[in-house]
Amino acid sequence: MNLLLDTHIWIWNLAGSQRLPARLRQTIASNKTEVWLSPISVWETLVLAEKGKIQLERNPLAWVQEALSRWPVKEAPINIAVCMKSRELDLPHQDPADRFIAATALIYGLHLMTLDKRLCSARWLPTVEL
Repeated sequence: MNLLLDTHIWIWNLAGSQRLPARLRQTIASNKTEVWLSPISVWETLVLAEKGKIQLERNPLAWVQEALSRWPVKEAPINIAVCMKSRELDLPHQDPADRFIAATALIYGLHLMTLDKRLCSARWLPTVEL
């Protein structure tokens, strides 16, 4: 399975958080799973750390660099198609990170792994079921 991790899933998996259900952790770890990440998740992580909404073990930039070197993932680049798709989505909110991540999943043909109820409820978005 080809997965795009939502930001919280990426952070929780790296941190070994119990908030990430064991079944999702097993899916991520499977040798049949290809794990992708949007650069927006890196941006969102840095913004959340700057605002004090998440606490990282060290300087946020250093944390991200170490995370990416310790657990390499495939990068799903933001391109014109992703930008255009992000504005076509039928989402009940305008959160730019969610829009870019959902559009990225669609453009690259990836299943989004998220626990965000707003994204899970979008029937047009392929997500990983619990």
